[in-house]
Amino acid sequence: MTGLTARQLQWWDAKRLFASHIGSRRTARGGYTERRYTPVDLLELLVLADLRRQGFTVAQLRRLLDTLRELFRVRLFETIGGGGPLTLMSDGQDVYGRTSSGDLFNLLRDPQQPMLMLVDVPNLRELSPRAARKRRRQPRPRSRARSRSTE
Repeated sequence: MTGLTARQLQWWDAKRLFASHIGSRRTARGGYTERRYTPVDLLELLVLADLRRQGFTVAQLRRLLDTLRELFRVRLFETIGGGGPLTLMSDGQDVYGRTSSGDLFNLLRDPQQPMLMLVDVPNLRELSPRAARKRRRQPRPRSRARSRSTE
């Protein structure tokens, strides 16, 4: 659904970028149960996965999540869908936050300084949870057996 692999999720959890809000439990055999995610976790993972597909680095994702948590005191979930105190937007190179009062901030470069917008930013769109599209496998062309004609 998100397009993220189990290994990516493991790595993100180990590096404390994103962890499930439902903890895994110890099993009778000494292992742990699989990761489980809340619906809110899933929506946040969809947004993060979309940003990764756009080319944002893990360091930029960490900076974004830290900025939202520490500076604006919100979770990523509260910034998507347009109903929260901050709305996230991206042009594919930067992530911006627009407050309910209309102030715009570049969350990756200088999140404490409001921006003055004189022109429209091309390709600026509001971030929303989008499921990864499944890639269709193209059928392999059949190789034709070469026939040699003898004369």
